[in-house]
Amino acid sequence: MKLLCDLSPEQLAELLKEYGQPAFRAKQIFSHISSGRELDEMSNVPKDLTNRLKEDGWRALGLKIEKSFKSATDGTVKYLYTLSDGNIIEGVLMRYKYGNTLCVSTQVGCAMGCKFCASTLGGLVRDLTAGEILSQVIVVNALNADGGKRGVTNVVLMGSGEPLDNYGNVTKFLDLLSLEEGLNISKRNVSLSTCGLCEKMRKLADEGYTPVLTVSLHAPFDGLRKKIMPVASRYTVAEVIAAAKYYFEKTGRRIIFEYSMIDGENDTEECAKELSRLLKGFSCHVNIIRLNYVKERGLKGSSETAIDKFRKILDNNGVSSSVRRSMGSDIEGACGQLRRKYINDKK
Repeated sequence: MKLLCDLSPEQLAELLKEYGQPAFRAKQIFSHISSGRELDEMSNVPKDLTNRLKEDGWRALGLKIEKSFKSATDGTVKYLYTLSDGNIIEGVLMRYKYGNTLCVSTQVGCAMGCKFCASTLGGLVRDLTAGEILSQVIVVNALNADGGKRGVTNVVLMGSGEPLDNYGNVTKFLDLLSLEEGLNISKRNVSLSTCGLCEKMRKLADEGYTPVLTVSLHAPFDGLRKKIMPVASRYTVAEVIAAAKYYFEKTGRRIIFEYSMIDGENDTEECAKELSRLLKGFSCHVNIIRLNYVKERGLKGSSETAIDKFRKILDNNGVSSSVRRSMGSDIEGACGQLRRKYINDKK
């Protein structure tokens, strides 16, 4: 299946030239795509054109919403999407005072193998195209738009997959997302989470992309980090922090370090002190995460007492930190859990 949402307006105009269409037709179709419409719903586009596009294997969007689940506690909505090849991915819409943030996936599954994550249990199936990533934002925005207001105001690339492992499609997605004639969501309203692929972090900065970079660190010692995150066999903690500092120096954007608290593993006083030593004086923030329990993993989250003690050590050493608010826990809120449950139930 070929996706029109993978194309920029210029690329769409080139395609439509092959169908003998004027330049304005590309703007019409791009506007329809950005509003979440499939080819059959484009009322001001000639029917013979939409029929020819469908006959040639084109479709407007890269997915449809299969199911949605709304949290009874905080209004968070989790979406399951079906891709055109039948694969399933998921996303989460989180509502805040400043707007609605959508968490999107960048791959089907994940190759990183982090020990606390459900997304990687089945390994990497395939990369998502730029249009498939964009389609997640388009369909949720269309569903939640209210009186001309955007349904999605911020985007976080923190769903299934390692965004920088799908670098080309992710950067094209950032370009498409920010187009004025499309959703017009600034790249500065996007956060990108990475396990710390150092060369890609530097490349992102060198190529002028400026999302908020959120680095999954989860341990201050190389040996411990290797136990939690296999990717640490490729990059030391020092290399990851050096790449983060490079990104900050090039973009001026403060780095966020994610730190999932695992009982008896990375929540010790020794870890807190070493993390403080590594980050002191650096313009960054530590996002302490209460670990979501994944039964296949068996790792237990740290106690509130341990989390509070860990954070106080960071604060006392001048390292900015906060504890992330848990959202959507009653709807399989952790990344990958709902998709895995849905696939297993279908089997």
